[in-house]
Amino acid sequence: MINLEINEDQLKKAVERAKEKNIILPTFEQMKNPELIPDKIKEKLKDIGLWDINSYNLFRITWKNEPKKDGGLYDGVNYVEIPKELTGVDARIFAVVGKWFPTGAHKVGATYGCLAPALVTGQFDPTSSKAVWPSTGNYCRGGAYNSQLLACDSIAILPEGMSKERFDWLKKVAGEVIPTPGTESNVKEIFDKVWELRETRDNITVFNQFEEFGNHLWHYEVTGSAMEEVIEKEMGEDDNYFAFFATSGSAGTLGAGDYLKDKYPQSKIAVGEALQCPTILSNGFGAHRIEGIGDKHIPWIHNVKNTDMVVAVDDERTMALLRLFNEKAGRDYLVENGVPEDFVEKLELMGISCIANVIGSIKMAKYYELDEHQMIMTVFTDSLELYTSRLKEMEAEMGEYTREDAVRDYHRYLRGIDIEYTLEMGFEDRRRVHNLKYYTWIEQQGRKTEELNAQWYDYDNYWGGIHSQTEEIDKLIKEFNTRTGLLDEI
Repeated sequence: MINLEINEDQLKKAVERAKEKNIILPTFEQMKNPELIPDKIKEKLKDIGLWDINSYNLFRITWKNEPKKDGGLYDGVNYVEIPKELTGVDARIFAVVGKWFPTGAHKVGATYGCLAPALVTGQFDPTSSKAVWPSTGNYCRGGAYNSQLLACDSIAILPEGMSKERFDWLKKVAGEVIPTPGTESNVKEIFDKVWELRETRDNITVFNQFEEFGNHLWHYEVTGSAMEEVIEKEMGEDDNYFAFFATSGSAGTLGAGDYLKDKYPQSKIAVGEALQCPTILSNGFGAHRIEGIGDKHIPWIHNVKNTDMVVAVDDERTMALLRLFNEKAGRDYLVENGVPEDFVEKLELMGISCIANVIGSIKMAKYYELDEHQMIMTVFTDSLELYTSRLKEMEAEMGEYTREDAVRDYHRYLRGIDIEYTLEMGFEDRRRVHNLKYYTWIEQQGRKTEELNAQWYDYDNYWGGIHSQTEEIDKLIKEFNTRTGLLDEI
């Protein structure tokens, strides 16, 4: 359960800071249904850019922002259907689009889901404590951004091998940026840095994406609800929703799959990981280039017992498709092979892990031999905007991207997607993966064995209890806003 115990002394400080800095907090219900946001706040947003450091942008933490950089309001869930001319499968594959969140990535929502409950209970004092955001990429960006909006100091921790765009932006927003050794696979090095900070600094509050249930709950409620709207809108009379697919990362986004399985009990949840670091598939280890999906451990917040399949995605395939989808020669060849031109223009909505999500969805569709009446939901967590430096690096290493390159990548890496490195998880497979949590979270991070067992053996009460907390959190958010009095003063 998310701790909602009230610390009244610190809560008073948080309320005063919010009042001083003109901070009004959105509820989960408003993030799901922005039509509930007060009209006066909507008027303010008309003069505010999507990425601006302005507390009113908290009300843009939703999947329903207008797809524009400045002054947008709300226009339904941002999503695309990936055409069969690109996927090569009959199954209908849909992706909700994260580009139109502040910071250009959906993790800004997950970090709000972690920070808001701590703020409105007084467990986090923004006047004296720094918010620490350990991450493999976008999570610490979202955390640093929300910290600015909520008028508190932040420390962003991420591997030194992450993209240049992330570091350049973080230097302008985070109070402190700490690079750790390695790349997205080096999660333990991030955890080690967190322990070092705990031992050497006072007044820090750590929001670890891999164990914070606010991350899981935000995706369960907000992302899951957005996907449900897409399914209900797009589902034909003879169609059925079959599965949700997402790469693991912190496992937060997998919470949306839990929501959808609650709504559609016959559906499946598939989790992806890099073939070069197949932790779930085969207890493996290694390094890879699919940025943002941390590895070599099982996140504490991964509801493993509810996971039906694991799919390993080759990072060589992912990086090749990054070029095919974004270089002119590649796009021209896609159009030549029947991919609709209007969709080719939308390929920039995919960052690297988004391409991995598409690959995994295709592998899943092929594994289950899905037809045109079956739907898969996935997610574009961010967009090319955060990875243009990677394209430049590959051009410097491999040269200009030519038609010959496009022909090779199209046939080998797109049309050549197969069902290798997939595992339909039975009961013992799930328990094996769940048990891997022991080594990271009990032995290294000090969690309790009793809670690990509760995740598995007291399943309904444990996970259902977390999912039932949204209403209480929204009540606390409303009480917080009432205490500041700012809604009446707009």
